[in-house]
Amino acid sequence: MALDADRIRALHAAKLRALARAVLGVDLAEVSGTDDGALAVASDAEPAVVCLAQERTQRALGGALALAVRSGCDGVHVFAENHSDVLARRAACFVPAPIVWQIEGSGATIAEAAPRSTEPPPPRAPELVALLGAAGVEVTVEHGVITGEVEGLEVARIVAVPSSGDTGASDDDGDAGDVRETSAEWQIEVGVGAHDREAFSLLHADEPTTEAIRRVADIVRSHRTPGASPHPLNRMGAARWLRSLLIRRPDLVGAGRLRAAASPLPRGGPKDPAPAVAYGLTPDGRRLVVVVCVGIDLDVVPFAADARLFLDPDAELVVALPRRDAHEVIANMAARLRRPAQIVEVDDGWRTITAIDH
Repeated sequence: MALDADRIRALHAAKLRALARAVLGVDLAEVSGTDDGALAVASDAEPAVVCLAQERTQRALGGALALAVRSGCDGVHVFAENHSDVLARRAACFVPAPIVWQIEGSGATIAEAAPRSTEPPPPRAPELVALLGAAGVEVTVEHGVITGEVEGLEVARIVAVPSSGDTGASDDDGDAGDVRETSAEWQIEVGVGAHDREAFSLLHADEPTTEAIRRVADIVRSHRTPGASPHPLNRMGAARWLRSLLIRRPDLVGAGRLRAAASPLPRGGPKDPAPAVAYGLTPDGRRLVVVVCVGIDLDVVPFAADARLFLDPDAELVVALPRRDAHEVIANMAARLRRPAQIVEVDDGWRTITAIDH
């Protein structure tokens, strides 16, 4: 029988209390259990934030740092069973660096930081890439996956041709480990997300690929345009939509030129609200990583620090977000980085800005 939400939160709080007592030797007076874990401030001689990362582990560091900012604590301890190495890598980007613990039974040991991420090569399918371009979509390559996008929303993807024994459409993480050599071993699937691609292939199997891409792209474009009525197609992938605008209008974030770039970890598909990443140069030629976020995301600064580490550790870092989402706590977290990030606010009406509005 599934546990209800209140019971899950209580269990998370109890687990954090037990870990803090066993590992840190402190008794936590007040613990806030959440769906994803638990948070507390240890009222010791040197107050510190203590966090349990139980679910959505990789996103736990931002919430712990935000509580540290609000409570005036320097120390942060994060306990995690999974992905503690990624959390440790991101924690090392801050001063003072939060301590990440790998849970082991009823105790924990200090986690080792994961090495810098690497990106697998994309499939070698130049004819299919050219076909995407001819269909008028934006071609992006992230973590070995080639997609065609309209205003940041995926409408097509290059996937491996199913071999005998395969059972259908690929998932939205692609197949970065496939090393097939030629375009004959790859194909374009059309649609927004894995399920839509599979349905489209069943209903429109005889439609020429270029025409199919254009038809889906036109539908998406009609909803991701200034003045369009609210629709699921203009609510998904907002950060990637804003990134698409900034690539055409890099001046909005003080850049000279930008291109789409991969995030430090593969995204979960078109509905994933994760920040988007761009890489380029300032007007005077300095290298620049821009992380784009829409909505208040407390983990955007740890994510952005990891993105810079992944793409170019020596680059300058900008976090770009709409003015209404530029909460003071995000700026304070950005200032805690070893190499602080600049927060750049974009007009809240960015969806109405076009490439020729300057």
